[in-house]
Amino acid sequence: MIQERSLNKLDFPKITHHLAGLTRTQMAKNRVLNLHPSGDLEQIRRWQEEVSQARQIQDQGKSIPIPRLEELGMAFKRLEIEASLNGRELAQIGQLLSTVSQVKHFFDQEAEEDRIYPALSFWADQCTVLSQVQLRIDQTVSEDGTVLSSASSELARIRRQQGQTENQIRTQLNQLLKSKANILSDALITIRNDRYVLPVKADFRGQLAGNIHDQSATGQTIYVEPQAVIDLNNRLSSLYSQEKAEIERLLYEISLELIPYLDALKGNQTVIGQLDFIQAKAEYGKELQATTPQFSKENQVALWQARHPLVDPDQVVANDILIGETYRVMLITGPNTGGKTIVLKTIGLIQLMGQAGLQVPCQEGSQLGVFDQIFADIGDEQSIEQNLSTFSSHMTNIVSIIESATYQSLILFDELGSGTDPQEGAALAMAILDHLRKIGAVILATTHYPELKVYGHKTPKTINAAMEFDVDSLSPTYHLMIGVPGRSNALEISRRLGLDPSILDQAKQGISQDSHSLNEMVAKLERERREASTKNQQAQDLLDQSASLLADLRTEYDRYLHQKADLIEKAKRQANEKVAETQKQAEAILQEIRDLQLVQGQNHTIKESVLIDKKSALDHLKQAEDLRKNKVLKKAKNQRRLKVGDDVEVLPYSQRGTIVAIDKEQYLVQMGILKMTFSEADLKLLTKVDRKEKINLHRQAGSKVKTTLDLRGERYDLAMKRLTQYLDQALLSNHPMVTIIHGKGTGALRSGVQKALEKHPQVDHFEYSPANAGGNGSTQVYFK
Repeated sequence: MIQERSLNKLDFPKITHHLAGLTRTQMAKNRVLNLHPSGDLEQIRRWQEEVSQARQIQDQGKSIPIPRLEELGMAFKRLEIEASLNGRELAQIGQLLSTVSQVKHFFDQEAEEDRIYPALSFWADQCTVLSQVQLRIDQTVSEDGTVLSSASSELARIRRQQGQTENQIRTQLNQLLKSKANILSDALITIRNDRYVLPVKADFRGQLAGNIHDQSATGQTIYVEPQAVIDLNNRLSSLYSQEKAEIERLLYEISLELIPYLDALKGNQTVIGQLDFIQAKAEYGKELQATTPQFSKENQVALWQARHPLVDPDQVVANDILIGETYRVMLITGPNTGGKTIVLKTIGLIQLMGQAGLQVPCQEGSQLGVFDQIFADIGDEQSIEQNLSTFSSHMTNIVSIIESATYQSLILFDELGSGTDPQEGAALAMAILDHLRKIGAVILATTHYPELKVYGHKTPKTINAAMEFDVDSLSPTYHLMIGVPGRSNALEISRRLGLDPSILDQAKQGISQDSHSLNEMVAKLERERREASTKNQQAQDLLDQSASLLADLRTEYDRYLHQKADLIEKAKRQANEKVAETQKQAEAILQEIRDLQLVQGQNHTIKESVLIDKKSALDHLKQAEDLRKNKVLKKAKNQRRLKVGDDVEVLPYSQRGTIVAIDKEQYLVQMGILKMTFSEADLKLLTKVDRKEKINLHRQAGSKVKTTLDLRGERYDLAMKRLTQYLDQALLSNHPMVTIIHGKGTGALRSGVQKALEKHPQVDHFEYSPANAGGNGSTQVYFK
């Protein structure tokens, strides 16, 4: 188990405190407050899967129906010794059973709509629905624990008599209020010692016979139970005693009935608490816009755009942090307040969150390790109680880390070797890093020592990193630059702040040539990094555009191939139908000729006119050819010479035009805004028609409709309604083809979509998407 010291140093308790506020049940809150990271990879993956599925539910605007529930441990203990529960405890058990029924119904409803959550259903399936017990409790107590009159006929009778007796008492007292108004300090009926009384002025205490039960603080009023209602009050007190006895009997009776279900009740409470715990983690992940990480057995960490979860989202700076594969030691340098410590805490806290089953504030595809321990030596460790200096306290902690660290440990050092002589501190820091590096631990350390920059450059599996500093604005950017050591900016900052140049020159002379060279090398690396980053971003943008264009091209090409195949099949089908129809007509005509021969007989010939008619009928069965390319027939039809002003059809382009000029055998034809020259063979004379008045129509562009409709997660009826509306919109947008995503699931939604498409009058045909585009999880629809 990871040490409490490290959890506190990395502010993990702040995470659990916030998470506890998102729970709805005391059981889940207890789980959160005892939450610890795990080192079991399978358990971590199971936790992450549970949270991921709960996030899917929340992303649909839904939640597991869990109300606020109290922990029932004391109630269960009383049942174990066969003691009676009170009304409130009984009502809480009823609420627990009601929650179980609602949770079971919720997951059943989701399953019917092809939304399956195996990790969450594992817990829901362990719930035990006790419908009869729940009904018995609902008939006995209200939500606040009051025992209902419907709990038994005896209790109903007692309470009915109570009401009647109270009415009789009030009737008697109201009469006295009217007749004795002059001796009363107030015209109202009140209660003292569970008895109905009247407030009488002290000066008139002898004017109203009865028992005195109390007096006011000033002594001016006494509360008298009139003689006329004493018997009624006695009767009412007796009824109250009977009511209390009946209530105790009912509560004890139903408590005994619950004992056989005690294990089921405990199990239900555990499951509901677990589901609430998972849902709270998912809600926290949604707040952080967090993602589900992957995990590496080799402890290779790759955090993309990692954000510290406790820093204001409007101010936090995201960083890519990679360690554990090519290098296992990272030395981070940079100015004070530049963000070095935040980087250490970010990777440490995110790693703790991931191993505790929480989603992490990083981009998709981020990867964490599975560490047996996460050690953190961060902050001022000075101890007044133990009279230890900052250095001594740090070293005490480091000694403990060295003794416990393994090759599966993550170690975070803040200002390693600081607090003592710089030369000794640097040498000690390098020795400590060498020892832990040989063990194989993953290490991140911040430092100001220039010697460690050289160490990071020369040592195997070790890399330098730096926090970027903007010299122009004299402020840190909080961006982590991996592979570049930090450089000192003291002289440059001093120059920009106006320090005398002679002082700067003298200061430069005190810096060794090696330090000058190192700073120049770092500056050059920073420039090269910026240039490479810009070029990389440009290349990535072009790659994204190319990938998008390629995807569109593949989609259009697939659609073209499908349409081509469909058109060929359609043409063949129509041709076969036409041939069959023609053959049938020809056979009918031939049969008529045979019938005529039989009628005329062998010695009579068929009249010539009849044969001509039949032959004409056969000729009419022949399909007319497209004569546009038959130049001989075309010339025969164009007996009249073409002249300027004639309307003609330009056969090569199938366009209408007007002859505007003739030069020898060439005709200049106006087609819209185009003028082209053609030979007579390319033109066909058309009948002159009156020109119609041109009307300009302006169509207002409608809203763009996507070519994809995603119905996954929709209820069946709503999905069918959305499908119908979408098809109409797609047709109005002139989409030739659209894709309906319905998922695989049980197939109910997919079957409904395809039935609707079969009935739609504008759908030509439909088919499943290609395997690389969703397969039978989506359907491509082609319109007529």
